[in-house]
Formats: sequence, structure tokens, C-alpha cells
Amino acid sequence: MKKPLLKTRFLVYPLMASALCLALAFNYPEAKTVARPVSTPVVDSLDELVLAAAMYDKLQLGAAGLSREAFDNALAGWDRLKDEGRLPREQVMAIADFSKSSNQKRLFVLDMKSYSLLFQTLVAHGRNSGKEWATRFSNKLSSFQSSPGFYITGQTYHGGNGYSLKLDGIEKGINDQAMKRAIVMHGAGYVSEKLIRSQGYLGRSLGCPAVPLREAKSIIDTLKGGACLYIHVPDQGYARRSPILRDSIG
Repeated sequence: MKKPLLKTRFLVYPLMASALCLALAFNYPEAKTVARPVSTPVVDSLDELVLAAAMYDKLQLGAAGLSREAFDNALAGWDRLKDEGRLPREQVMAIADFSKSSNQKRLFVLDMKSYSLLFQTLVAHGRNSGKEWATRFSNKLSSFQSSPGFYITGQTYHGGNGYSLKLDGIEKGINDQAMKRAIVMHGAGYVSEKLIRSQGYLGRSLGCPAVPLREAKSIIDTLKGGACLYIHVPDQGYARRSPILRDSIG
């Protein structure tokens, strides 16, 4: 069951988070490709959700290309799923911000314990969702479109796209056909800066959030086994329909 005061807290924490940034700067590391251990913060008594919210400013995620809305939605859903005991790997959260151009590094993998950025990289959307920008989304079989919302990562396997990560879409009517559609995270050669330079936009998948081949194994191993993945889309209709977000952030 979600926390009774969650809506109130999500109205208040951005202000508190900003006030905390100076204090956090002396206790948490700067964003790196690989997370490092950190010392115990001096603000242990404060709500961990507020501390997590401070990551956005501390790590300068806005300047890095992650929208505030995507981060706030992801944090709300992650907190709810964590409270419900549905995230065996609650220390990690991934956000794919499909409100951004596919030419941007719009996949962010965050360590929610050390408050650090583990990865920022390219991620593909479905070929029928759009070219450079993802504007169309579907939960239907053979749509070759991306599905928004919250996923819980499953196990890994080796398939037609090599080392891959199963994704369980947990929002009914929005992404709950992901398993049947074989929507997984995998590496792909078409997810590359070279292709962006040659054709003007990133290569596209059949609906999977595909990542660069050189980073695929590290990202998949970081997320496998019960982490939260949130795919953010520029569609207010999704937020109103989402069983995760509509009760969490109002």
C-alpha cells in the first residue's frame, strides 16, 4: 500500500531537495560512469525520498538531458514499488526519457543508495513510434512501437539479439503485453553515434529499449533481477491512465 502522505511529500520535496544540495555536495560523489562507495551522510535523519530527490540537482541531471518530469515520475513509481516490496533490486533505477530526441543520451541508470549516476547512454525506441522522436506508443502485439511506463527487470538470457534482459511491464493496458511481445533490453549495432551522424537519427528497434553493444552487458548486469525501469513519454494521457502514477502524484 502506498504511503498516505506521498502526494504531500512530492509537493514539498523539490524545495527541500534544493536546500540540501550544498550539504550533499560534501557527502556524495560527483556523477561517474561507475559508482563509488560514499561516507554516511550527515543528514541521515531526513526522509530518504527527499535525499533521492536531491539527486536531480546534485548530479545536474537536467543539464545532462533528463527532464524533471521524467525524474519525478520515476521517483514516485520507484518509491511506491519499493514500499510494496516489488523491487528485489531497489538500489537501482533506470529511466529512459523518450520525451527527448533519440540522438541524445537519454537512458539514465541511477544508484539509489549512493546517490550516483552509473550510466548515461543512448537508447532506441520502436521503429513505428517515430524516427528521431518517439510520438506513438502501443501495447499491442506486432505494433513495433514502444510502450511507456514502469517495468520490473527479470532474468537474462542469450537470444537472437545476444545477451538480453527480460522486462515485465506492470501497468495493465499500458505495457503489460511486454512479455508476449518479447520486449527486452539488449545491445544493438544500430544504437550508435556513427549511425546518428550518417542518417540523422538513431536506429530503431521492434519496440525494445535497445542500448549500445559496448555497454549492453554492463547495463544489463546492473539492472537484472528486479530493478525498476521507467520509460517516460511526452503524453499526459499516460500519466492519467497509469495505475502507478495517478495515485502517487495526483
